[in-house]
Amino acid sequence: MDREQVTGWISAYEQAWRTPGTEALATIFTEQASYRQGPYREPVVGLPAIARMWEAERDGPDEVFQMTSEVVAVEGDTAVARLEVRYGAPVDQEYRDLWIMRFAADGRCASFEEWPFWPAQSTATHPTDS
Repeated sequence: MDREQVTGWISAYEQAWRTPGTEALATIFTEQASYRQGPYREPVVGLPAIARMWEAERDGPDEVFQMTSEVVAVEGDTAVARLEVRYGAPVDQEYRDLWIMRFAADGRCASFEEWPFWPAQSTATHPTDS
């Protein structure tokens, strides 16, 4: 993978989120892909499970949002991107996200992990800091 391919994949992800149904998931994720919604969450594994999670998480394909992204790094089949998502018009929710993606040879994602951060989210305190 290179930066241009990863940028294209992120665009395809956004387009799939905006498209009714979940059929487009098969074009961006492998059949046995894992999708971790946070660093400490259990991964959702396989297209059927990802499709159920996808439908439960989004408000629908008409959901109003703006998404910007920047590919931070690409090394072999692994990429990291920083995203900013703003929901609503006017904006009533926003967050920043880091995505770690591992791709199969065909360009579909085999492993997806996100690290979302919200504006009011406090930073972690190390146990020795207290």
